[in-house]
Amino acid sequence: MARIFLDANFVVETIGLRKSEAESVKLKGHDGFISPLTIHIICYSFKVKVPSDKINDFISQINVVDITEKLIELALLGPTDDFEDNIQLHSATEAQCKYFLTHDEDLLKMRFFGKAAIKSSLG
Repeated sequence: MARIFLDANFVVETIGLRKSEAESVKLKGHDGFISPLTIHIICYSFKVKVPSDKINDFISQINVVDITEKLIELALLGPTDDFEDNIQLHSATEAQCKYFLTHDEDLLKMRFFGKAAIKSSLG
């Protein structure tokens, strides 16, 4: 079983709020992780009003990494010039993830951040 971090764009573009696909991450025997920013981005992108059963169902199937002062300080230092990307990357490190799934071409070029392999899919 691998610990897998899902970048916000990966969630929005690949999973969205379709319960069956969120469940498939769990059914494959992996532990999924996201940043709290991902919930904000989902709500904004899909114009979700809260409270929302879909959001609550999604959160119940995935682990949410805490944003701490330490994480913010690290994100402000890099490794990229995009603060949101840095929060995602440092969240994956905090959660000790083996994989970081994203569709962001710039992040994919990095290939690794910490111990996490940056990929567009597990296949």
